[in-house]
Amino acid sequence: MKKAILLLMSVQFLVYLGFGIIIPVLPEVIVQHNWDELHVGGLLTVYSLASFFTAPLWGMLSDKVGRKQLILMGLVGFSLSFVIFSLFIDNLVILYVSRVVGGLFSGALYTAVTGFVGDTSSEEDRNKYMGLMGMSIGLGFIFGPAIGGMLGHYSLQLPFTSSALLIALLFIYASFVLKEPEKRKDTNKRAIVPKGAGKMLQYRVRYLFLFSFLVTFMLAGVEATFQLFQIDRIQITPLQIGYLFMFSGFVDAAIQGGVVRRIKNGRETAWIIGAQIVTAIGMLLFTLTANLFMAGLALCVFTAGNALARTCVVSLSSKESGGQYGTAAGLSYSMDNLGRILGPLFFTWLFTVQSSLGYYTSAAIAVVSISIIFIYKASNKSLRLE
Repeated sequence: MKKAILLLMSVQFLVYLGFGIIIPVLPEVIVQHNWDELHVGGLLTVYSLASFFTAPLWGMLSDKVGRKQLILMGLVGFSLSFVIFSLFIDNLVILYVSRVVGGLFSGALYTAVTGFVGDTSSEEDRNKYMGLMGMSIGLGFIFGPAIGGMLGHYSLQLPFTSSALLIALLFIYASFVLKEPEKRKDTNKRAIVPKGAGKMLQYRVRYLFLFSFLVTFMLAGVEATFQLFQIDRIQITPLQIGYLFMFSGFVDAAIQGGVVRRIKNGRETAWIIGAQIVTAIGMLLFTLTANLFMAGLALCVFTAGNALARTCVVSLSSKESGGQYGTAAGLSYSMDNLGRILGPLFFTWLFTVQSSLGYYTSAAIAVVSISIIFIYKASNKSLRLE
């Protein structure tokens, strides 16, 4: 069982590493080919779209063919998407195809891995194992951009060929180590809208889900436009981007591990309000970038605020769910995906209008979103279990 869990953690890590690894490379590809910057957002968006809307279909398929078979299928398809991107890096249409393929099979992997954990764990262990999966996803997001930037310094194709090779090796290992689990009737399937969501959205927790969407929406916007903006301002390189994202990743980890766990119950809203103010400051600092230090400072300030808000609102949503933790987690995941679908396109479009406009807009969103927290606090319609 321990080998299987470690393997599944590796799968989740590589899936989200694959999502993050493209962030410092994609803008450089677009700029070098003189393509419209809007394609940065487009290529990020089609990936999230393909993953989001096909995940329920993969869930039904995994019930028929089995979790292991779907994981192996997903690894092959995900590896193939990187091979296609590397081989056809000069062809914009094929790059879109590769991103759709990557999104499709990342959805398969997420669904199969979640189902596998649900099948092989008891109610007592499930939260622990799901927590480990979440940690792996977080590490993938942290190290993906850093590795992509460092490898992209030597060749823009290298991050993708390296990822394809790692995933291929993982496929071989999984073929021998994973054993098909016995299916459980109570295993939650991944759905676009979780069961029971309609009832939950009648309560004040809905304001937290809206807030969660805005937090991810802004994060996705920064991921899509940060490098384009810094190329315009200071001619930043993929290697420098990699280092900056690595430092900001450590800031994210420090917030998650050092600050959030010290927040006392009932004080979450105060911390969320503070986090949004810090986020807004980070956004305004982006517009003042004149050198690499300022770019890194702005990114770290933004990351600190965003990580704090993101984690606190997920924790508070769970407490407001009235014990319906699965439904709350499903809605949070849906809001996160929606933000990653809409954010890149919207903010790259703003960048094409005026390079700093996206950051001014995000700063305004961060400040205005504080009103959502006040509306949440003013409502008495709660599911919270005392």
